[in-house]
Amino acid sequence: MGNNSPENKPVILTCAQPTGRLTLGNYLGAVRNWSTMLDEFECYFGIVDMHAITVPYKPADLRCNVLECAAQYVACGLDPEKCHQFAQSHVTGHTELAWVLTCLTPIGELQRMTQFKEKVAKLGFKVDEGKEEAPSGEVKFTHTGSRAQASINTGLLCYPVLMASDILLYNADRVPVGEDQRQHLELCRDLAERFNRTYSETFKIPAPYVPETAARVMSLTDPTRKMSKSDENDRATLYILDEPDRIRKKIGSAVTDSGSEVKAGPDKPGVANLLAIHSALSGETVPELEEKFSGQGYGAFKSEVAEIVVEALAPVREKYHELIADKEYLQNVLRDGAEAAQRRANKIIRKVYRKIGFPERPRMS
Repeated sequence: MGNNSPENKPVILTCAQPTGRLTLGNYLGAVRNWSTMLDEFECYFGIVDMHAITVPYKPADLRCNVLECAAQYVACGLDPEKCHQFAQSHVTGHTELAWVLTCLTPIGELQRMTQFKEKVAKLGFKVDEGKEEAPSGEVKFTHTGSRAQASINTGLLCYPVLMASDILLYNADRVPVGEDQRQHLELCRDLAERFNRTYSETFKIPAPYVPETAARVMSLTDPTRKMSKSDENDRATLYILDEPDRIRKKIGSAVTDSGSEVKAGPDKPGVANLLAIHSALSGETVPELEEKFSGQGYGAFKSEVAEIVVEALAPVREKYHELIADKEYLQNVLRDGAEAAQRRANKIIRKVYRKIGFPERPRMS
């Protein structure tokens, strides 16, 4: 599996945490587009289970989620014969490179990461605004919540460096990123340039890859927010494994407005969101859909959107259930992907270790 990629193809690397079911937003905004890259690029898809342990979790759930994630990716079109899909914990180079890069990263640089601030805020901490510009660059935090036992673990602080190592380990030419990940890619680029200046040219400077056809899917209950699997309101999110009746019910109750005109606009974000979903799956343009549903009201419109989603996801759901029943196949997919990833990673690690002065690693029997 995954051994037929020509050496001269540009390399693309994308990673995602094994956080359970993929949403329609994940599918339209990312995964569906990944499957279109398989012929043009040598593709590595990492299921980053090491990132998943920076927050409270259950080991049995994590183990299960990795296989479920692999099954969903294959069901969405990531053919194991054309790409390398692996679990991050199966490739030792990720943590080896992360330690080297950590030694090049000032702590203040990590504390200023937007997502780090957001995550520690959930633990009851906030930035001490008066001290953010300390000469050392270190950011101070004060505790403002009732969770007095809450603490900020080091993994939460350092995971952007591990994320950078995920990318640089494969000397990826392109990295698909969403808007919320751009700051992390900038840190990755900074670290690559810093290492190259310090130890000589080693890493390619990765460029963001943003497909022109990527769709941004919003919450069904609050269309001003992005659709998210972490939303506490289950009606807000469509999952690719939702049963047809569940899809119909969620779209039927989706927020629109008090009017009845099917038209996109800043004052009609709910309608605009449903139009975008229909357009992304059917291929019809938004103006074409507006004309098609002119004078029909929201009932007929929502009904057709629901059927379009049901029809599009039916083969994905069917393939997933077939795959998840065959654990051995999924384990083989991850094994073959990890072997290919480790071979590429070893080349970079040997080069990095030689340049930073480590003795040559002996070949183990």
